[in-house]
Amino acid sequence: MKDIGIVRRFDLAGRITLPIEIRKRLNLYTGDPIEIFTDDNTIILRKYQNKCVLCDEPVDYDECTELNGKQVCKSCLEKLEQQDISK
Repeated sequence: MKDIGIVRRFDLAGRITLPIEIRKRLNLYTGDPIEIFTDDNTIILRKYQNKCVLCDEPVDYDECTELNGKQVCKSCLEKLEQQDISK
């Protein structure tokens, strides 16, 4: 991990603003979903990549369907619909 030397403080609501330099470098835009993890004393922010649980391919929010809380892409959903599950 590279230290770029930028310090930010939390506001009263517990928020911080990511510097524009970091957002540009990571192609983060207003409304992009972010995953938040912790590892010991480290907070990790990562741009959320929505993936199909069946084929593991990245998909856009509007190009997938939620099935039992999991994201399934249109291609896999069509394959599932073609399967005869009564066997």
